[in-house]
Amino acid sequence: MKRLQSYVCGGWHPGQGEVATLVNPSTEEPLAEVALTGIDLASTLQFSAKHGGNALRQRTFAERGAMLAELARVMHSGREELIELAIANGGNTRSDAKFDIDGASFTLAHYAELGTQLGARTVLADGETTQIGRTARFSAQHIFSPRRGVAVHINAFNFPAWGLAEKAACALLAGMPVICKPATATALVAHRLVELFVESGALPNGALSLICGSARSLPGLLRGQDVLAFTGSSATAATLRASDGVVHHSVHLNVEADSLNAAVLGPDVSPDSETGRLFVADVVRDISQKTGQKCTAIRRVFIPADHADAFAEAIGEALDGLAIGDPKTGENVRMGPLATRQQLDNVRLGIARLADVTDELYGGSGELKHPEGGQPGIGFFVSPVVRLARDPASSVIHRDEVFGPVATVCPYDGNAETASNLVALGAGGLVASIYSDDRAFFKTMVSELAPHHGRLYLGSEKIAAQSPGPGTVLPSLLHGGPGRAGGGEELGGLQGVHLYQQCTAIQGDKSILASLLKQ
Repeated sequence: MKRLQSYVCGGWHPGQGEVATLVNPSTEEPLAEVALTGIDLASTLQFSAKHGGNALRQRTFAERGAMLAELARVMHSGREELIELAIANGGNTRSDAKFDIDGASFTLAHYAELGTQLGARTVLADGETTQIGRTARFSAQHIFSPRRGVAVHINAFNFPAWGLAEKAACALLAGMPVICKPATATALVAHRLVELFVESGALPNGALSLICGSARSLPGLLRGQDVLAFTGSSATAATLRASDGVVHHSVHLNVEADSLNAAVLGPDVSPDSETGRLFVADVVRDISQKTGQKCTAIRRVFIPADHADAFAEAIGEALDGLAIGDPKTGENVRMGPLATRQQLDNVRLGIARLADVTDELYGGSGELKHPEGGQPGIGFFVSPVVRLARDPASSVIHRDEVFGPVATVCPYDGNAETASNLVALGAGGLVASIYSDDRAFFKTMVSELAPHHGRLYLGSEKIAAQSPGPGTVLPSLLHGGPGRAGGGEELGGLQGVHLYQQCTAIQGDKSILASLLKQ
């Protein structure tokens, strides 16, 4: 059986000790194994900072951008192989696998272009110079320069390619070396991706490292020049916030955690309108895409009470046509299994909790006895589930994220303030989507929801034909959110690069400041 090795200190290392097995979630067939210990994490940090950091800082933004462009090209050349691995190890349909792989390469290409635009510089100015003396001669300027440590990225199981690329693109362009720790259960794609990157020779030695297995002690080794970026559960995020590096050495921490993303339908939208059809399509897509295992997926669906039955029926009819099963062997399968048995157990528990405060609309408990192309009782399958809230303000609905193909319909009175107050019970989210053709409704909703979210998606008739939906993360836009969502801010074009840089105010002769910014 294939053993996934870690790429650290300029070479591949197999690790040692206890072994974890990666399986196909459709068949439970073993695919590979990973030794959970045996990697010298302290040496890995030192090597990355010394060799990778020095090499990256010597390159201009344009040169780093060219490096990212080569990684995007390499990734595209290995696209089919990566898609097959995502199907086997992640239970992805081909469409879902492409969503992950193509999203990753697109993000690398986006930051490659940004590097080209920034040009032959190594330092970035933040705004214009400010006169601080009697004359303009004595001025000040804020600048951004790369931190001198290492960017440690702890990524989630659901997007092994995109998660790696979106964090690494920003850090590498900023001039910081990266240590990537993918989720063990779905690490095949990330492992092969790093293999392709290493084989290409596009990266300087130490610029990108990969740890397969456990890295629990790594956050405690970090110091003030390092950055720790995490995507995953709020429970793990709390542990990271309490780590020695963060508490005692002020390690810069960015967290993307739980998010009960909401979709709000305006009272002006009818089921047979273009905006109404967009709403249904987006909700169904987010329930089923990646088997609902997206941090941006719609979990709470707010519909005016007088339209709730009609839209719930439309959502159910769309889900009826969804073939669920083994993406490799089932014909026309459009939704695969959950990624792991633990995910299956968690989703079942989440559905049971919702059942205490909701009524069935579609899918019951989510039990799927006969997956298409699969065997009964084998694999981590669940059917889509849509529940109807008895009380739209119930704490269970707004507290517990069920990370699977599950959504709750919450009828409301059609008032924008009512909808805003209900959405805010989620205590902070990555994205909320609003569907209307009434500008007054949008104005109120945006004003009320913006402080609670990292991104707002405004669905209307005019954009229906070109919208990818609220669940698609774009590298030019902020990805993150306040409160329950973790308080993080990734991507967003240049903003994502600044996460890995130090902002410094410099004061002096204006001509000297100008010369420094040409470097």
